[in-house]
Amino acid sequence: MQADIVAQGFELMLFGMGTVVLFLTVLVVATTAMSRLMTRYFPDPAAPAVPARQTLREQPSPAVAPQLVAAISAAIHQHRRRRQ
Repeated sequence: MQADIVAQGFELMLFGMGTVVLFLTVLVVATTAMSRLMTRYFPDPAAPAVPARQTLREQPSPAVAPQLVAAISAAIHQHRRRRQ
């Protein structure tokens, strides 16, 4: 009787694990197929070329109000003072 229960548990485990492996395999195949279809029929548009002279450091930074800088600096100073 005990061996029969163990055998049924083992069969159930194999069935469950087989189902999960089959589902994941179908999921990977479907995702790969959809990805290939999308890249084939709807390719990404070509990115505009960035001039060689323009880098991240040379781009103009947006103007920040001096009052905002003062408020942020005061908040950082107060936070650091409280941590000590």
